[in-house]
Amino acid sequence: MSYLNATHDLYKEAALSPDVGLCCTTNPIWELPGLKIPRIMQEMNYGCGSTVHARDLVNNPKMLYVGVGGGMELLQFAYFNRQKGGVIGVDVVNEMLKASKKNLKEAEQLNPWFNSSFVELMKGDALNLPVEDNSIDVAAQNCLFNIFKEDDLKKAIAEMYRVLRPHGRLVMSDPTCEQHMNENLRNDDRLRALCLSGSLPIADYVKMLTDAGFGTIEIRARKPYRVLDPKHYDTDELIYIESIEVAAIKDPMPSDGACVFSGKAAIYYGDDDYIDDKKGHILLKNQPLAVCDKTAAALSALNRDDIFISESTYHYDGGGCC
Repeated sequence: MSYLNATHDLYKEAALSPDVGLCCTTNPIWELPGLKIPRIMQEMNYGCGSTVHARDLVNNPKMLYVGVGGGMELLQFAYFNRQKGGVIGVDVVNEMLKASKKNLKEAEQLNPWFNSSFVELMKGDALNLPVEDNSIDVAAQNCLFNIFKEDDLKKAIAEMYRVLRPHGRLVMSDPTCEQHMNENLRNDDRLRALCLSGSLPIADYVKMLTDAGFGTIEIRARKPYRVLDPKHYDTDELIYIESIEVAAIKDPMPSDGACVFSGKAAIYYGDDDYIDDKKGHILLKNQPLAVCDKTAAALSALNRDDIFISESTYHYDGGGCC
């Protein structure tokens, strides 16, 4: 598969000669007490968002990170699980594994709490993870899955689902695009490797996750990312690309479909202190309640004049209806 070979070669070169301008490099640098990130990790920060969220990382979860980059997120994950082998990093590029290992040794010198044994680096393929079934609490990938074409993307998501424990979560950041992207762009191996032309519409991205069996989807952030303009790319119009941060949770699939949180809220403003929709949702007067898209649709169908349903903000912080 030529596009995977192009990706391998691109990130081999990025490991040997870090490129601050390569690919994404828009990842936020977490400022956590006692955490010092080596400069080389920041220079090799090839991600389009963050997969490190403190609320996912309680009770010493076993973590998996696929596509190790310079090791920055491995170090950030290890901050929350200071145990030998608590974080597994998997990559198919030998040079990236070697660079990450070296960078983690440097991090060991900067952070008295950190021991590089906290991170187990493994050679492996996202399409065939070298990890046991139902063994991981939090799995993550940053700006990797958008590289895959459809069949391979389905395999990569299925592999993450396989290794997660029940109620485990897959935390991701990837570019998305709502505009049509022509086949020349789609089939440009380098643009795909650069996390550009593999971007999917959000609805298609979410469907991939729910088709794999994830019963709860949280869209946590949606941000500007890149443009492809006619002067520099094979397109007749300017194409706007965003990045999203998503968590897919291995909850049982509800009979009426997955709970997808896209940042909608319901506000009851009637005369009573609260209303109960008899389906497990209680709306307190004048108190916004985060609701999944299914619940938002059901409440709207009540045709009440005292319930306001917001549009999707594509920013969800938990505490929702389900």
